[in-house]
This record gives sequence, structure tokens and C-alpha cells, in this order.
Amino acid sequence: MSTTRTDQSEWNEHSERRELARLLPPPPHPEPSPSQLALRRDILLAEFARPRPFSALTARWRGLVAVTAIATAAAITAVTLAPEPSSSQDPRPTATAASVELLDRIARVAYAQPQPPARDGQFTYLRTIARTSTLTEAADGAMARTDATTETERWTAVDGSTPGLVRRDGADTSLPAVPRGSLDSPTYRLLTTLPADPDALLKLIYTDAGPNHGSGSGSTAGADHEAFIAIGDLLRDSVVPPQTGSALYRAAARIPGVVAVEDSVDAAGRHGVAVARVNDGRRFEWIFDRTTLGLLGTRTVLVKDGPWGRSGDAVESTAVLARGIVDAPGGTAPAESVESSH
Repeated sequence: MSTTRTDQSEWNEHSERRELARLLPPPPHPEPSPSQLALRRDILLAEFARPRPFSALTARWRGLVAVTAIATAAAITAVTLAPEPSSSQDPRPTATAASVELLDRIARVAYAQPQPPARDGQFTYLRTIARTSTLTEAADGAMARTDATTETERWTAVDGSTPGLVRRDGADTSLPAVPRGSLDSPTYRLLTTLPADPDALLKLIYTDAGPNHGSGSGSTAGADHEAFIAIGDLLRDSVVPPQTGSALYRAAARIPGVVAVEDSVDAAGRHGVAVARVNDGRRFEWIFDRTTLGLLGTRTVLVKDGPWGRSGDAVESTAVLARGIVDAPGGTAPAESVESSH
């Protein structure tokens, strides 16, 4: 019985990875520049230098790592790393193979982005569109769902030492200074200090989520899902340094229950591929452009019928339209170079 279940699980993973490969474009083939070769070589060497319990890997994953290492050393192109499997005592589902491969590709793209120059006295800038749903009770007791769209611009001091500004649908509100920053209210400087090692970073995120969502807290989310949400919030709502962004994506690939989604759409109507996690009847998605693998936005989708709507309905979505470093509140950065992929 267990053998049949294992075979079915492996077949499902194989099908998911094959479908993901069909949806995403193949890696570019033109000759990389010397700087690109050096960067990829550094990433490869850093990954293989990081300690990991290789003996605990299954034979199938050993083969995948070995084949990938040989192909990468020969062509110096890309590296696909297998997740460390959870203990057989752990009932939580591991992240799917397709989501691990997708997050690995996204992490490498994020790492290769140029580091934005950011001086003390400057501000991070973020412009988003969000579509949200609320339930209201009518006079007859029936529940009615209403949807709203909000456009927001936010300026936060790079070092958090001076007040920021949020402009929501044209109305300005001052934001208090956050000199030290936190994972809930991160500054750009704080993000540069986060661990570059994904295991250490994930441990930090779990520690931060634990008091409010761990055992005995009464939370229905659980630490795994709260860690996934916390990482998604950091990636969507901040200007993230390349090295930190790469580590966040690699950390997310280690969270149990993460899956890949063939098609999703953000609040601006842009389609992309997604990674997601299901909790309490909803699927929380991070959406990426299929060509650039840049983060488009996020979406929350119902996976079962209920008061909020039918399975498949989106109850919340966000689109990141622009982000960058500016000199003062009120200044704008260029729109992100991400386009719709249909």
C-alpha cells in the first residue's frame, strides 16, 4: 500500500515538473559574458561549500544533484539543488519538486540583479495596486461580498531614522521613523543585515513567527504558513537587496507544503507562474513573470466554497508596479521592467 502511494507521489511530482518546464522558457543559450560566468561559478561553489547532510538524501535526489553538478561544471550555466527531505517522523508535506526548482531559478535571477545604491538620507519607494474583498451582513441576514481597489505609494527612510510617507488613493499620511526596523517593518539597512544563508535566515523567520503562531499560541496558521506569509510580505512590500532576496527565495523552498501553480494573475491583470501554500481553505500565491522571473505580485484564492465565494475565486490580489531608491518622499522610481505573460 505504501509503495503504491510513493509511486503515485513520484508520478505527480514528475508530471508537475514536466508541466512547469513546458510553461517556462528554457534558459537562454547565448554565450554568457565573463562577469556572468564568474558570478555563476561563485554561486555554484558557495552552494557546494555549504554543509548539508548529503548522506540523508534519497538515491533519486543523489542522482539529480550529481547530474546537475556535472552539467553545471561543464557548461557553467545553472544549478538545481534538491531540498533536504524532512524526517520520516515528520507528517508535514515537503515542498514539491516543481516549486523547489522554480524557486531556485528565481533565487539565481534575484542574486544576479544589480545592487541599488542607497545612501542614508534616501528613501525606498514602492507603488502597488491592491484588490481586497470584505463581507457585510445585509438587513435580511445574508452575507454580501464587496470588492475594493486601492493604489498605494510608500516612502521609507533607508536607515529608518526619519519619518516616511504613505499616499493611499491620493491622500497622504506620515509614517513614523523606525530607526532599528524589524521583520514586520523592515528598513533597507535591516534587510542588508539578514543572513545570506537560507537555513539561518529561515530559522530567524521561524523564531520571529513562533511566539504568535507556534505551539500553544491558538493560531490556526501555524509556524510553517506564517513563515511563508512573512517571506512573501518582505518580498512584496520592500526594496530587497539582491543577496537577501535570493536567500529569501531559497529559504521559502525549505518550507513544507509549498507548491507550484501553472497560472495566476495579479491585481493589474498580468499573468504569470506562481509558488503557493494552502491554509484554512485558501491558497496564498506569489506570482512571477514567466520570462524575467521578476515578482509581479501576490494573490489569495479560495480552494473550497464558502461565505467568501466559490472555489477558484480570488479574494485578494496585489500588483507591484514600481520600486526603487529615491532622494525624498514624493519622488518616484521607474516602473518595474516586468510585463504580462499570457
